Amino acid sequence: MSEMAINQTLPNVTGIRSSARKLLMSGGALCVVMVIFWFIARYFHLQALRDYPVSTFLAFTLLFAPYWFFGFGAGDALRRILRSPAVRVLAAALLTLPYFVLALPRGDFHWPLAATLVAIAVLSAAALARWQTPGNWADLAVLAVAGLSIDLGLLNTAGPLAIHGATLWPAGLGGFPKMMMANVALYCYLVIKPIDGVGYDLAPRFSDVKIGLRELLFYAPIVLTLGLLLKFIAFHHAADNVALAVPAAWIFTFIFVALPEELFFRGLVQNLLERRLGRTGSLLLASVLFGLSHFNKGAHFNWRYVLLATIAGIFYGRAWRGQKRLFASSITHSSVDTIWSIWFRVSQAF
Repeated sequence: MSEMAINQTLPNVTGIRSSARKLLMSGGALCVVMVIFWFIARYFHLQALRDYPVSTFLAFTLLFAPYWFFGFGAGDALRRILRSPAVRVLAAALLTLPYFVLALPRGDFHWPLAATLVAIAVLSAAALARWQTPGNWADLAVLAVAGLSIDLGLLNTAGPLAIHGATLWPAGLGGFPKMMMANVALYCYLVIKPIDGVGYDLAPRFSDVKIGLRELLFYAPIVLTLGLLLKFIAFHHAADNVALAVPAAWIFTFIFVALPEELFFRGLVQNLLERRLGRTGSLLLASVLFGLSHFNKGAHFNWRYVLLATIAGIFYGRAWRGQKRLFASSITHSSVDTIWSIWFRVSQAF
């Protein structure tokens, strides 16, 4: 082997070893997180875990693992391992494996739903593998499907995919498809068609906390003033054990609500729009789309909710834009939702 070839090979080997060490450490942390989730689920008497403990825990572990490992560099590692574009596309189907593990032991397996999940994963990957330029029609199609699934819960309810009106997901696990589609989005834009600036990194920085809380402080007086003037929000009695309720609600919201939504609206939508509309235009349009995604929070179109969510989206977008970090915007998002859930409620007039 020539000296030039050796010099080119050594950095690759070093990079692989570094990625392996990082993923090994994050794997150990994942084990700890899953044990914590196990005890939390048992504490809240999750029916799915009580009835089928092994398959439920295994399915959730398989669901959570990509979401976790992508935050610690798994995207780069998979690109090195899966060198063939065809293999990368077909491998996307594995992201739907948690559904099979969850549903088959229960006898609740629905082929239409399974086929839909696999089709979304594989076709999304295939479209982005074929059309690699950021911001093209393929991105629009993939993000539309991901958005309907992640934020509007397209696959959460029985709908047309159910068989004879049967429910699609066990009680307490309606968020399963949302997490699965978040994994598909991560795989598509970190492995199939990597784009700069997504900012999906689960290793926190002090700057994330500083920026995230700064935007919370900017947004809080605006939402409180508008919400009260519009008679949309009202104070209500806080949880009995606030010291426990606040961190529990914040962690749950960060993992299962804020981070998936921030990935979609900021890391992907605002990020891709910025290439065409610039920083201000992309921030405003992504915020409007985020606000409109809240139109169905109630029996009718709730323009007050849409307005406040749009304004919130501006501050979430500012937090992400500071250093292109989803951790920062997710801190703002989680804090807003936690304060809302514990100390406020929608006014009875709405």
